[in-house]
This record gives sequence, structure tokens and C-alpha cells, in this order.
Amino acid sequence: MMALIKDMQNEKEHPGHPKLVVSNNINAEGLVFAKQHSIETFTFNVEKNQDMSVFEEKTLHILKKKKIDLVCLAGFMKILSENFIKSFSKPILNIHPSLLPSFRGLNTHQRALNAGCLIHGATVHQITKDLDNGPILGQVIMKIAVKTTAKKMEKDLLPKEHLLYKTVLREFLKEKGRKILLIDPEVEPQN
Repeated sequence: MMALIKDMQNEKEHPGHPKLVVSNNINAEGLVFAKQHSIETFTFNVEKNQDMSVFEEKTLHILKKKKIDLVCLAGFMKILSENFIKSFSKPILNIHPSLLPSFRGLNTHQRALNAGCLIHGATVHQITKDLDNGPILGQVIMKIAVKTTAKKMEKDLLPKEHLLYKTVLREFLKEKGRKILLIDPEVEPQN
């Protein structure tokens, strides 16, 4: 979220403007960042295993009131209901730490290691009612280092995720429909 906001506020020709940061966690660091960057925030704390419907209802109301045209999920670790997605009826983008359609859901880095993958990455996609299954808008690919850990992979992938999400968002807002593929320079064809 912070990378997206910085990109929109620092790039003069950026087609997007951050209007609102929404969180289901009143202690989220991103809320402080948003306020420091003069972006309005809305929070409604949702406890673990609590029904999300009240949060979704209040969020839909504020999104419509503020005339939000696009939602970018970043660090939002809850699954939005089909009702929310249909009711909002505008694009919702998400970044997922795997090369979808592989490794939907959680623990993607460890699962890629367990599967013996040689490459890993992240995907920006549009949200649909099916978990991590919407249209792919862009992907970044990185080589999995020998004897790495899931934690190290997560750390190595994060700046690549930021670059991918910023690039995809710009292209999506320009409505060119161009898919983005970023390949880490370390990923080279082997003879």
C-alpha cells in the first residue's frame, strides 16, 4: 500500500490518485502512513474469526459515498465475500505471492520450496468470487536460490512485488489492457 501511494503521489503523470485507505485493523501501520500523506482513512476493527459482513457493509457504504472507482488490496488478509464483490461492482486488484494459478492461498513460499520449484514470484490479479483465481494482470518471476528459506524468499520477493504492483496499477488505470511480466535478471535460460 505504501509503495502504491508513494508512486501515485510522486509520479506527475500517474493516472491514479489515492483517496481512501480502509483497514479492518485499527492498529495497522498503513493507517499512520496514510494520515501522514493526507489520505483519508476508514477503519472498522474485525477480530480473528469474527463475521466480516458488518465490516463489508460499512466499507461498501464508504466506498460508494467517496465515489471510489478501484480498490487495491495490499496486506488485507481476509477473503471478501461474493456479495461484497458484486455490490461494489468495480475492479478490485490484489497481489498474491506466487505465480498463479500455482499455490493459491497461504504459505506460498514454503509450498514452492516443498514442491521443489526452481522459480517463484508474485501475481497481480483482479478479484473474483473464487480465491486467487481472477484474471492475471501481471507477474514477476524470480529464481529460487539454493538452500534458501521461505522467510528469505519472502524478503527477496517483496521489492519485486512492489515494482510489479505499481507497474500493473499504472497500466490498468491507463486502460490499455497490457499484461505485465517482470523477470528478475538472475533468471537466465540454462543451456
